[in-house]
Amino acid sequence: MADCSRGLIFAGLGFRLMSNETPDRSAEAPDREGHSAGGGELRSPLQARAAFVKNWDWQSVVGINRGACARGGAQHGFNSETSAACAAEWESLRSQSLTLAETLDRLRRFHRQAPFLFFNGNTFAAIGRELALALFSDLSPTRNREVSSAVAHYIAGVLHRDAMVEIVEALCEAAAFQPSDRVQTLRGTRRGVVVKLQPDGRVVWRPDGSKLSLMALPESLRPIPKRQKPRP
Repeated sequence: MADCSRGLIFAGLGFRLMSNETPDRSAEAPDREGHSAGGGELRSPLQARAAFVKNWDWQSVVGINRGACARGGAQHGFNSETSAACAAEWESLRSQSLTLAETLDRLRRFHRQAPFLFFNGNTFAAIGRELALALFSDLSPTRNREVSSAVAHYIAGVLHRDAMVEIVEALCEAAAFQPSDRVQTLRGTRRGVVVKLQPDGRVVWRPDGSKLSLMALPESLRPIPKRQKPRP
């Protein structure tokens, strides 16, 4: 699998609107997650640096919120206490070269500042989702969707930062499984152990608590970090 930190080309990219909606969080909600980007490894895709949001001016952000409100049957409007400051901060952000992790933190912060009346979470998560879809386009479609989903859920406030970092970094690792390796599905809903590798590259693995073995493509599984203990 290609290294996810390559090929970060942004100018001229088009971005679609995120379809699924997630609930807003209060602008005053504390951000308890840390501010490190996944163990400090230099090859982490979250350490790539660029002006990631330079293609979105504030009016495009407003348009995303207007569309989200129209789909959700809510009134589009601005928070008189925060919208002007957010607009100025956003325009300043567009020219700043930040790591991807820092950019996602800023998008989450804009959500919590709540410059719009409704759907702040969806608005900034939509930008994060489309950014991730473009940046991680060298991944398989399944992994690309899972990475962009993790990014969007972090910005929307429904996924902790550490969990987002773990998902992104794990899905960007090239799959090189060996028998006895512990693995999990991309969403982490099932865990188990690799039994053997097929000549065609497919993985035979046995879910925890099951006597049956399953066959899977390597890109549909991700390793369980050794620091994690198996679930009972």
